[in-house]
Amino acid sequence: MMERIILASQSPRRKQLLEWAEVPFDVIVKETDELYPSTLAIEKVPVYIARNKALAVKDELSHDRIILAADTVVVLKDEIIGKPSNREMAIETLAKLSGQTHRVITGVVLLNGTEELSFEDITEVEFHHLTNEQIEYYVDHYQPYDKAGAYAIQEWIGVVGIKKVAGDFYNVMGLPVSRVIKALRQFED
Repeated sequence: MMERIILASQSPRRKQLLEWAEVPFDVIVKETDELYPSTLAIEKVPVYIARNKALAVKDELSHDRIILAADTVVVLKDEIIGKPSNREMAIETLAKLSGQTHRVITGVVLLNGTEELSFEDITEVEFHHLTNEQIEYYVDHYQPYDKAGAYAIQEWIGVVGIKKVAGDFYNVMGLPVSRVIKALRQFED
């Protein structure tokens, strides 16, 4: 049986993935900004943000427990596509992704006392060309304002709009679970 960990994330998708993997966890979140140095390589941005989330939670704990933090970014042509703040931005984002291949990069940081394991996982996602009607339907019915890239692969838009996925499907949901499990086992050895 795996030791109970701390998930430093409020993401319902990350919670669901850990539950599916039967990893026991408690959620503790400390508000952290998602700023990063402009000189940082794009692949390292989500690891940097995840590390800040993990360290903020670690500072609050009175004893050592394994802390798992993650951050996911969507990247189109070397531009990080954030979470849309409104309907217009969500529609604009999905129109940009339509017919294109983008990368979903999740940075993962595991802290155990003074020990840290971190990595990024990259999945390529190719969308079919989406019609304006499809984009508006999705935005109006699913309101993807808390999702990087304005979509969730496990929702309607993923089912009808995604042409191809190269890499870990669950990474696109927000956590490359099998890599996380392998990393957690390294702490047990």
